[in-house]
Amino acid sequence: MRIEVTRTGGFAGGRRTGVIDTDSPQGAADASQWHTLAEQALREGAAEPPSGVPDGFRYTLTVDGRTVHAADPRLGEAQRELFRRVLKEGA
Repeated sequence: MRIEVTRTGGFAGGRRTGVIDTDSPQGAADASQWHTLAEQALREGAAEPPSGVPDGFRYTLTVDGRTVHAADPRLGEAQRELFRRVLKEGA
């Protein structure tokens, strides 16, 4: 499973992307956890980018070709955890 998270926005209007591939050595150790988080985060996502808040972050999640969107402050628990981990470990 290939999990890609792109975060845009914030005060500086920056862009950050992280990728985890559960078939690689980096993601294989926690593959079942990654799969569970990714499936939950996809269910919590929106088909269209939400409006968010000024200077807040907006996220695009793509898992094996399926894309959803989310924005601060309305992130689900799985989204928050998945986005944090992918941007940290998949940078």
